[in-house]
Amino acid sequence: MSQLRATKPGLLVCTAVCIFIFIYLRNLTPEEAEEEPTHPAVVECGFYPDELCSALFEGKEAAPQIAKFCRNPHGSEILAHLHRPGNCSRISQELHFITRPLSAEEASFSLAYIVTIHKELAMFVQLLRAVYVPQNVYCIHVDEKAPKKYKTAVQSLVNCFENIFISSKREKMAYTGFRRLQADINCMRDLVHSKFQWNYVINLCGQDFPIKTNKEIIHYIRSKWKDKNITPGVIQSPSIKSKTSQSHLEFSPEGDIYVSPNAGFKVEPPHNLTIYFGSAYYVLTRKFVEFVLTDIRAKDMLQWSQDIHGPERHYWVTLNRLKGHYAQDTCVYGPGDLPWIIQSPSLFANQFDSTEPLVVSCLERWHRLRVLGQAEGPVEAHWHFQRESHFNTELNR
Repeated sequence: MSQLRATKPGLLVCTAVCIFIFIYLRNLTPEEAEEEPTHPAVVECGFYPDELCSALFEGKEAAPQIAKFCRNPHGSEILAHLHRPGNCSRISQELHFITRPLSAEEASFSLAYIVTIHKELAMFVQLLRAVYVPQNVYCIHVDEKAPKKYKTAVQSLVNCFENIFISSKREKMAYTGFRRLQADINCMRDLVHSKFQWNYVINLCGQDFPIKTNKEIIHYIRSKWKDKNITPGVIQSPSIKSKTSQSHLEFSPEGDIYVSPNAGFKVEPPHNLTIYFGSAYYVLTRKFVEFVLTDIRAKDMLQWSQDIHGPERHYWVTLNRLKGHYAQDTCVYGPGDLPWIIQSPSLFANQFDSTEPLVVSCLERWHRLRVLGQAEGPVEAHWHFQRESHFNTELNR
């Protein structure tokens, strides 16, 4: 009896705290947010993810503190949909895939995507449904080392879409190793030989996420990069020249692959090429992809790149300079980064991780609002992530 008396007041206190945090988060201005919320551990993201996301985007100071105690509101739900038996129509609806072109302009301009993945299945689904439209084509490279259950789940999802396929040749990926580059080449070969017509190819990894809509990406390419490749980079500085002048070998002890330098030094680059250093990410024309797959200089450069450190950061930018800004450390975004992410002029953001699951969940809700807000035709109900939302619709403007 005494235990019951002790529990009931505790429950009332807990309920009162939850209501307080709920009201506090909705009404607090940045100037007022000087104290951390009381007992934030009682917060459960599943009760109001949209309100918390809105507060994060608006930069309310209390929001990141509350977000630290939130669980993934959608990851387990996504996995449940994938593993539940059912037809493809059910899967595409429950996972909110957009199944019609949203404008005539988009319908007439197809993009190809190369997505390399090895973990975080739910996050991959969030990325895929964010960039998916039926007029584009998608090549998914799954790391050969990935667990069988992971591969099976990806294959089951891919089987539901005619314009998504798994790369015909899988690589055992190594960070900064040659096989990361080879995986892209494999997908490019599949894309060129596929029945789909496409204008540009964009490469992503499973921990990326778009911050521009499909229509905005097309506008950006057409306005600033028509018939050109986007491969940012500079001539490599002396401080990083050892990455290409010294040979690096891939090893696989007990199934794990890593890259290690050896004592050997490489010969000069083929065809007297000047080596550039840049991003592993790109937007490439179809014509350039065909050049990469057939030109002797590109083939020789690929062969030469097999034992250098991080070849994907040299290969594309070096080849693109034949026709003739910078390097960043990896940063995993947190909830407090959301306001400036959505203001960025970039097309995509990298990188996201399951340790900060709410970031992608908020970002995809904001992104989907923008996508559907730009639609020029009828919108299906299941394309929305929520029917009645407290999400601030002004963020869509």
